[in-house]
Amino acid sequence: MWVEYRTAPNLMMAEMWKDVLEGDGLPTKILPVGDIMEWGERVSFKIYVPKGREHVADEILRKL
Repeated sequence: MWVEYRTAPNLMMAEMWKDVLEGDGLPTKILPVGDIMEWGERVSFKIYVPKGREHVADEILRKL
């Protein structure tokens, strides 16, 4: 099960967060906000992490 962790303003930022989190071993998914058929680089994206692992994501980002 995945839970929403953060929202990124665009695809580039979402991919950056995904790379940071996955670089430290935390599986991550990104999905566009709204209809998936309308996604693009300038659409906001939600970042998802496994349920119960939000604290791990917090620790990874705290290191930055």
